[in-house]
Amino acid sequence: MKILCFGDSNTYGYDPRSYFGGQYPAQNRWVDLLAQKLDCKAVSAGENGREIPRREGELQRFDLMLSNQKPLDLLLVMLGGNDLLQGNSVEVVAQRMETFLTRIPLEQSQIVLIGPPRMQPGAWITDDRLLEDCVRLNDAYRKVAERQGIRFVDATDWDIEVTFDGVHYSEKGHQTFAEQLFLSLSCSFEVKT
Repeated sequence: MKILCFGDSNTYGYDPRSYFGGQYPAQNRWVDLLAQKLDCKAVSAGENGREIPRREGELQRFDLMLSNQKPLDLLLVMLGGNDLLQGNSVEVVAQRMETFLTRIPLEQSQIVLIGPPRMQPGAWITDDRLLEDCVRLNDAYRKVAERQGIRFVDATDWDIEVTFDGVHYSEKGHQTFAEQLFLSLSCSFEVKT
């Protein structure tokens, strides 16, 4: 099985202790941990600061990346946090996600939308609105997934440990995320544990 994980800095495995976009070691990133648990190939297509693709250049880069990864069994999409951090409303972010998902040339059964875990108070998160919007975004994403006929995984209550900024997962957070996602995918896709 081959999985493509398309997301932002948490999918990339960004280590906030670094100043220049460094990553945690592979053994501490959720994508690599998930691959071990599923005994499959998981490709990390995470990018620091990535918002939901909507501009022509962003969409073309996604199309090329997706084409280069075929054949593919699953596409995991986890985006939206940066869109919220840029001041967009939950409604705008959900609409961006739905527009993006409708153009992905895969079978519905191959796409999994992951609602990001909650942000927590920290250096980057000083507005309670963002904390509330994380929960509301997952509710909106669930409806998007239902309309699109794709799988949805809600990571809101996974209690992911984050670093000082309130956004980026700690190494322990990556481990918890991988474990919880593995359990969710195991249930949804009858993966042997």
